[in-house]
Amino acid sequence: MFKTGTKIVLSSLVAAGALASIPAHAGKTLDAIKARGQVVCGVNTGLAGFSQADSAGNWTGLDADVCKAIAAATLGDANKIKWVPLNAQQRFAALQSGEIDVLSRNTTFSLTRDASLGLHITTPTYYDGQGFMVTTKSKIKDAKQLKGQTVCVQSGTTTEKNLTDFSKANGLNIKPVVFEKVEAATGAYFSGRCVAYTTDASGLASVRNKEAKNPDEHVILPQLISKEPLGPMVRRGDDEWFAIVKWVVYGLLEAEEYGVTQANVDQMKSSTDPVVQRLLGTTEDTGKLLGLDKEWMARAIKASGNYGEIFERNVGPKSALKLPRGANNLWNKGGLMYAYPIR
Repeated sequence: MFKTGTKIVLSSLVAAGALASIPAHAGKTLDAIKARGQVVCGVNTGLAGFSQADSAGNWTGLDADVCKAIAAATLGDANKIKWVPLNAQQRFAALQSGEIDVLSRNTTFSLTRDASLGLHITTPTYYDGQGFMVTTKSKIKDAKQLKGQTVCVQSGTTTEKNLTDFSKANGLNIKPVVFEKVEAATGAYFSGRCVAYTTDASGLASVRNKEAKNPDEHVILPQLISKEPLGPMVRRGDDEWFAIVKWVVYGLLEAEEYGVTQANVDQMKSSTDPVVQRLLGTTEDTGKLLGLDKEWMARAIKASGNYGEIFERNVGPKSALKLPRGANNLWNKGGLMYAYPIR
């Protein structure tokens, strides 16, 4: 015989299980996206490997590909995107005001940004760290050799504060030369106004490849002075949209782990692996829990490829940036990329 209290507990557990299977409401952001027929994505004004437009207005890069995957998952078409290029000073206000739906723009996650801007950090799409670029003729091999030297840096970024902290902690008396726009900061460095230029290491590789007259005349120093987890951000107040953006990224990681690629996604729908079946919607319908249909993730993978493909195409060793996979490898290959289970 069960006691009354036990019955209550069991009833509550049954009710909780029933609630777990109820399809989620789409949320106001997704409703607005469907009504306008576009995801409005905030991106960098032009950072090679992450987000840049060609002469025809076609956007490419790791951050751009994340937006394409989101558009494919939600609207069924990776091209249904309105691109909004934003500089460092504009990016948060654009998201806070509702001008954009998602900010996918090499933006560092930090406690201050998470707790004070009215925004939600989703999950990292690139683990980075701040470094320094100098000319080969400077003969500088170590960041601590920048003692008393001028360093060009962009204002309104975590980079500026990290530079000050590094200088103070090591007694270097570095002299920051601060610019509002990144183009001004890099231009000053390449013209010789500063001994070094500092930003995230991925950004240094991008700038060297894109702007240096001769990339071989510039070297990125090996030390990193900070942790810079970069990834998309959304507004607070719409947990349904927050979940969609986060789980699209996790799905891209899960796809790489289980060998689902842009080329074989249709073929993999016949897989007998339960994880792949859930990922591609051939058995369980995970989409209904997000306010989407069952093929939401299959479309995202077909649009952008899995995370590994996105990385290799845009920033990896075979790309123009030639960045090592490093910390951005999957967790089971020595990296930090770890997808929450899609189940």
